[in-house]
Amino acid sequence: MSVDELKILATKHTPEIDLNPDGVIEISGRSMIEDVNVFSKQLEAWINEYILNPAYITCIDFHMEYLATNNLKFYIDLLARILSVKLKDKKCIINWYFDEGDEDILEKGENISSSLTFPFNYIEISDPNIRIR
Repeated sequence: MSVDELKILATKHTPEIDLNPDGVIEISGRSMIEDVNVFSKQLEAWINEYILNPAYITCIDFHMEYLATNNLKFYIDLLARILSVKLKDKKCIINWYFDEGDEDILEKGENISSSLTFPFNYIEISDPNIRIR
């Protein structure tokens, strides 16, 4: 049994999230999640199902416009769970896109990467109107 695609649309305070069973996970927008427990329930259920039979390569693309500092632990926990695909001899790639000169978003990505002891690919976008994918 495979998991279905899950798409959560962005709100004023939460990012758009697209979870694809083919191994492509995209998170973009603004993250000022007030009640992480409520927001994370759908994500946790999907991830728990996905990691039972993950794609050979899981690629996670972040393109955050804003990321509240108090949301960092949420993403660390989320990514730590997804990174467990490595236990099934699968690969995981995390791409952290940031707009040119946005040192705050870059630094938050570096903090998450350091907490996970997992290397991210940092990709600077010079034109903020360009979206990857």
